[in-house]
Amino acid sequence: TLDSVIKLKFHQARINKSQLVVNDIKLSIGKLPIFHSNLKFWPISSSETHMLLLILPHELSVRNGQMHNSKVGLKSVIGMADILTHEIKNPLAGIKGAAQLLSMNLNSKEEELTNLIIDETKRILNLLDQVERFGHLKPPQKKTINIHDLLSKVLRSAKLGFGTNIVFMEEYDPSLPLVLGDADQLFQVFLNLIKNASEALKNGAGEIKIRTFYEHSFRLRFPDKEGLILPIQIEIIDNGVGIPSNIAEEILEPFVSGKENGKGLGLALVNKILFDHNGQISVDSNFGETVFRISLPAVLSK
Repeated sequence: TLDSVIKLKFHQARINKSQLVVNDIKLSIGKLPIFHSNLKFWPISSSETHMLLLILPHELSVRNGQMHNSKVGLKSVIGMADILTHEIKNPLAGIKGAAQLLSMNLNSKEEELTNLIIDETKRILNLLDQVERFGHLKPPQKKTINIHDLLSKVLRSAKLGFGTNIVFMEEYDPSLPLVLGDADQLFQVFLNLIKNASEALKNGAGEIKIRTFYEHSFRLRFPDKEGLILPIQIEIIDNGVGIPSNIAEEILEPFVSGKENGKGLGLALVNKILFDHNGQISVDSNFGETVFRISLPAVLSK
C-alpha cells in the first residue's frame, strides 16, 4: 500500500498527465516477501484515468547506477594517464635525481631530509605507474573459458598465499555455459576480489564463499551498444567488517579505498577489465556480509 503523500503525488501526476518517480520504497506483492523498489509512473495518452507502472527492484537500480558512475570515473583516469606521465613523472625524476646528488655532500641530519624527498618521490612515481596502466592495458584476447576451471586456479593460488587461514566455500552451478574472455585478465579480476575479501576478515581468518548461478533476465543496455544479456553471475561473499558506509557507493571508482594507505586502483582496474569484457560488477555491503557480483555474457550454443 502507498502512504498518503505518495497517493497525493500520484493523484496530481494523473491529473497533470506527468511522470512520477518514487525511489526506494518497501513493496509487497501477493505472497512475495517485502522488497525495496523504485516505482515509475507514466501517463497513457489513450486514457484519462490510467497510468503505466514500472516496478524496478532497488538492487538493480543501484547496480545500474554503480556501473554508470564507475564508467565515468574510469574514462577520467584513462584520460589522465598520458597527461600524468608527461607532465608529472618527468619533473619528479629530476627532483629525485637532484636530491640524490645533494645527499652526497650532506651530514646525516640533513641527509634525512633528502632521503625523505627521494622516498616520497618514489612513492608518487609508483602511484603514477599504476595509473598509467589504465591507458595501456591491452585489449582482452578472448577465448572460450570454463569459469569454474578458472575459479579453481584462482582459489589454488589464494590458498597457497594469503588465504591459508580462510575457509573457502564453493557453491557452483555445474550447468553454466562457457564465457568468452581473456583468461589472464579474468584471473586477475577474481584474485583481486578474493584478496580484498580476505583483507576484510578479522585477523585474516573467516569465510569466503564463491557462488555461481544463471540469471536469465539480467540485461543491461549500454549507451553506445545494443542491449546485452549478462546471465553468468559470480559472487564473492565474505563475512568481514564490510565497506565503510561513507564510501560504499563510490568504492568501484578510482582513488576510493577502504584500506589504510590504499590507493583505490585495484577495484577500478577490475571494473575496467570487466567493462572490456562487456561485463559488469556491483557490490552490496553490510557488517558481516559483503557481496561483489560479476555479471558476464555467455557463449551461446549454435
